[in-house]
Amino acid sequence: MLPRRAIGVKATQLETIDLAHRYGFESVEPKPDYLASLSDAELAKLKDDLKSKNLVWGVAGLPADLRAPEDKFAESMKALPAFAKTLRRAGVTRVTKYLSPSHPALTYLQNFKQHVRRVADAASVLDGEGIRFGLEYVGPRTSLVLEQYPFIHTMAETKELIAAAGKRNVGFVLDSFLWYTAHETVADVLSLKGEDVISVDISDAPAGIPVDQQIDRTRALPASTGVIDIGGVLNALNKIGFDGPVRVEPFDPALKAMPREEAVAATSRAIKKAFALIA
Repeated sequence: MLPRRAIGVKATQLETIDLAHRYGFESVEPKPDYLASLSDAELAKLKDDLKSKNLVWGVAGLPADLRAPEDKFAESMKALPAFAKTLRRAGVTRVTKYLSPSHPALTYLQNFKQHVRRVADAASVLDGEGIRFGLEYVGPRTSLVLEQYPFIHTMAETKELIAAAGKRNVGFVLDSFLWYTAHETVADVLSLKGEDVISVDISDAPAGIPVDQQIDRTRALPASTGVIDIGGVLNALNKIGFDGPVRVEPFDPALKAMPREEAVAATSRAIKKAFALIA
C-alpha cells in the first residue's frame, strides 16, 4: 500500500492513485472526505480507474477517539455511521486505530473497561457496513512511561481486548517495529489466523539502540538496517494466510525531506526489498 501520510507525501486522492500505479504498489490509501464528496458517477469512474491500474483500497483510519473524554468520544461517534457508509460505498473494507500505551488518569483496568465498550460500539457500526476493524498496540517501553498509567502494549493484551469486545470484525494491525519493541517473536505471529490480521505495517529500527530504548516515531525503511527480522514476520504472515494490505511506516525525516517522486520511489524499492525476503 502507498502510505501517503506515513512517508510525508502531499498528494490528492487522484495523484496518490497515479503515484501508486507508476511505482508498482498494489493498494492505495483512501481519503474518506474526498470519497464522500463524489457523486455516484464520479465514484464509479474512480473505481474503474483503480481497476484499470490493478489497484485496490488499503486501510482508512478510524475517526473516533478511543481515549477521549466521554463527551468528546460520544461526539466523534456521531460521525461514524456516515463515515462507514462512505467507505462501504467506495469499496473500502478495512479501518484501523492505534491503542495509546499509557493514560494520564485511568488505571489499566479502568482504561481496559472503557476500551472494551468503545471498541465494541465502533465495531458494531463498522460491521453494519461490512467493514473490518484493526487495533494496533504500541510496543516501545519508552512509550509506556509518557503518562502516569501504562496500558496495552503487546499482542497478548490486545487479544484480551478483542476477546472482551466480542465483535467478529475486530482484529490486529501487526506492525513490525511495534512487534519487535514488544519483545515478540515469529511464534507470536504464527499464533494468529490470517483473518485475525486486518493490516500490516513494516519498518526497520535504527541500529545501535537497545530495544528498550527504541522510540516509536524514530524508525527506518524496512530491510534497511537489519535490526528487525522483517523476513520472519512476512513469512509467518504468508504461512497463516494473511491477505490484506502491507504498508511502509518508517517515520523517516530524510524520506519526508525528499521530493515527492523520490520519496515514493524509495518507499517502493524498500517494500520490494522486504518482499524479496519471503521464501
